[in-house]
Amino acid sequence: MDLLILSTALDPQDRYKSFNINNICELVDKFYPDDFTKQEKHHLKYELQHYELDNSYQVDLQEVKTIGELCQKLVETGKATSYPRFHRLLRLLLTLPVLTATTEIAFSAMSIVKTKLRNWMEDEFLEEYLVTYTEKEIAEKIDKNFIIDDFNDMKERRALFK
Repeated sequence: MDLLILSTALDPQDRYKSFNINNICELVDKFYPDDFTKQEKHHLKYELQHYELDNSYQVDLQEVKTIGELCQKLVETGKATSYPRFHRLLRLLLTLPVLTATTEIAFSAMSIVKTKLRNWMEDEFLEEYLVTYTEKEIAEKIDKNFIIDDFNDMKERRALFK
């Protein structure tokens, strides 16, 4: 919940009405401590102050409505190179929903896959089975005959070592 509350400080709507440098810095400290060095965090604060001043003169940046559009406009206007830490933070925030959704899908799949009958399977096998289950589109493209032939080759190799 804190992540969502603090990330609203980056919301570009209403001409950056909710833009709050202290909240943005707290967001970085709390949720992205490994993505920014101590020196980068220090520079980020000054970068945000410059961005706030620069934004009042940039009509292109004032028209954006979402964080995604803001990130795109920074690249289009060349401002991403002027504010590299701010741009990195925006990209990190934009990738978070994808990472969260992937994790949720994996846990949902685990509850379907790990039934009482499969409760005794080893972690390695479970992991491989879950990847196949969650990535169905990719798994369907794999030729089943190739897998069977590969498995038969493994049996022949094992027989040679006995």
